[in-house]
Amino acid sequence: MFIVDAHLDLAYNALQKKRDPRRKLAELRAAEAPAFKRGIPTVSFSAMRRAGVGLVFATLFNSPQDQPFDDGSDEDETYATPEEAHRLGMQQVDFYRRLVDEDESLRLVTDVATLNEVVASHSTAGARPLLGLLLLMEGADHIRTPEETELWREAGVRVIGPAWDDTRYCDGAWRGSKRGLSADGRALLDVMGDLGLILDLTHMSELAALQALDAYGGPVVATHANARALVPTERQLSDQQIRLIGERDGVIGCVLFNAFLRAGYRKGDSKELVTLDHIVAHIDHVCQLIGDARHAGIGSDLDGGFGAADIPTPLGSIADLPLIAGALRDKGYSEADVAGIMGGNWVDLLRRTLS
Repeated sequence: MFIVDAHLDLAYNALQKKRDPRRKLAELRAAEAPAFKRGIPTVSFSAMRRAGVGLVFATLFNSPQDQPFDDGSDEDETYATPEEAHRLGMQQVDFYRRLVDEDESLRLVTDVATLNEVVASHSTAGARPLLGLLLLMEGADHIRTPEETELWREAGVRVIGPAWDDTRYCDGAWRGSKRGLSADGRALLDVMGDLGLILDLTHMSELAALQALDAYGGPVVATHANARALVPTERQLSDQQIRLIGERDGVIGCVLFNAFLRAGYRKGDSKELVTLDHIVAHIDHVCQLIGDARHAGIGSDLDGGFGAADIPTPLGSIADLPLIAGALRDKGYSEADVAGIMGGNWVDLLRRTLS
């Protein structure tokens, strides 16, 4: 089974946290034991390969100085200006390009031909399975002006999420602000549409997301968001948002953070409170609302500031993603639908949009 994970902060973790995905998971854990101030590491390339992960959406992410990422560390380099955000984002682009240059089993996925090469390598006898990296910008503050978006496309970015926290382009879901899209945000969407880029609604306030759905004619997704009906916070998607993404033939990736899977869970609570059934419940909610299983996927965010103690039982790392497939089968999903949710739906969307 070809698995796609639509959200991993690989460059951020490597450059800011010294978690190089080329190292084995056991090495990463040994280096941080026993304190694990940032959570027990769950992501490495070798663990992905054990799972059968063939493609990841690899982020460009940096946190703003006035809202630093809360993961137990004050060592991150944050940004206070568009110039600083731009520089940090380009450092992460350079990191991914170095990875691909130095490892023949990695591919930077920017077009359908490369995507097909990666997918075929997992089903061709004797071929070495490739791992594709598709660049996703999480928080558009890296883009100094809307007109600069073309520069980022040339650098390999194919998906842009305007928000992480509040940005110059729109407000995010965390603070509950209600200004929606700014004038620059609308201009950004216009440029993105001209360039054929994918819009990621994750982290946007509901007002901003609904405005974007109305204004943007290109492809839309939510790479890592769950159902608000099950976890009632604005960080998750309302039923209206889910239906609209389905109507636009988008895909919604399920996040594997326990606090986003079970209402009332707090980071550090017992891992056993959340199971594979909670993952399946969010995926099933999306499928039932939209009416089919073609618009659900995985966007684990497994390296997004929480660790192995805060992901569902019995998952221990990204190597355990295939367990989700078994839980979906137990729920009654067909093999075709399981294959779609685990990766095929993302592949289908990219084949439509990268062309």
